[in-house]
Amino acid sequence: MTRILIAPDSFKGTYTAAEVADAIASGAESVGHTAVRMPVADGGEGTLEALTAPLGLDLIDVDAVNPWRAPCRGLLGMSPDGTAVVELATASGITTPHDGPRDAVAADTYGTGMVMAEAVRRGARHIVVAAGGSATTDGGAGAIAAIEERGGLGGARVTVLSDVTTRYTDAARIFGPQKGADPAAVELLTRRLEATALSLPRDPREVDGTGAAGGFSGGMWSVFGAELCSGADFVLDAVGFDDAVRSADLVVVGEGRLDGQSRAGKIVSVILARTGDLPVVAVVGSVGDDLGDYRTRFADVVVASDAAALFRAGRELRP
Repeated sequence: MTRILIAPDSFKGTYTAAEVADAIASGAESVGHTAVRMPVADGGEGTLEALTAPLGLDLIDVDAVNPWRAPCRGLLGMSPDGTAVVELATASGITTPHDGPRDAVAADTYGTGMVMAEAVRRGARHIVVAAGGSATTDGGAGAIAAIEERGGLGGARVTVLSDVTTRYTDAARIFGPQKGADPAAVELLTRRLEATALSLPRDPREVDGTGAAGGFSGGMWSVFGAELCSGADFVLDAVGFDDAVRSADLVVVGEGRLDGQSRAGKIVSVILARTGDLPVVAVVGSVGDDLGDYRTRFADVVVASDAAALFRAGRELRP
């Protein structure tokens, strides 16, 4: 009997990681395999969901504002041991609902700061922020203001999860266009990040990873001493991936699109680094033209873009 560890990320905007894992696992079980479902994330969309069970989180709706300061609901995960998990994209994300103009220059992280401050009010001693998917390039200024207006973090330590090594003042150039910033806006945002860096207690400009979420991670590092951490590694440690992989005959990874970027710190590349000689099959929504020789890292690459195809992919898995 083959034991298959199924550890996909979400297919963003289509299926959650849990839905992908369940569909593939159901297919594998239908032909007699043993399937272990282990949905994962890399610090972006789905990180709070992936950490809820392993960290014993209680999910709490809280008051917040979206990137343009319109009222919205934030979501906070609280564990019994005082760990809070905040997914930045919930309040400050590029997909956060908004009725007005989605101005890339005006967007800020104030709402995420509100959620972090609420975590402290509820007793958090460690705040983990999944920083992926932001609409913002404010260098963390909005979140810092919201936290300080509410009395600070009371000594709670902060860990920021991301999958990028971008530095603080490069954030606008690299990520601004996908947030709606035209060339003039990118230049303005870059100048603003430079000015903000000089005003912070510690200069984040030469520190890798401080550009995550439009510089939010750098602001947290400078003002609150945040640890900047690989989201993929943090999640894999939390869900017990290394223990699970020891008893697996085959590992399945998944994401919405497998391409050249997948090798650069994304969850798929981190899993490959942890699996040793075990065969790894990628079940993905699509494959990029730039995948190149990265395809050879996998025992197989299967394209499956809907639930029925994911089930079939599970049925056809071979050790």
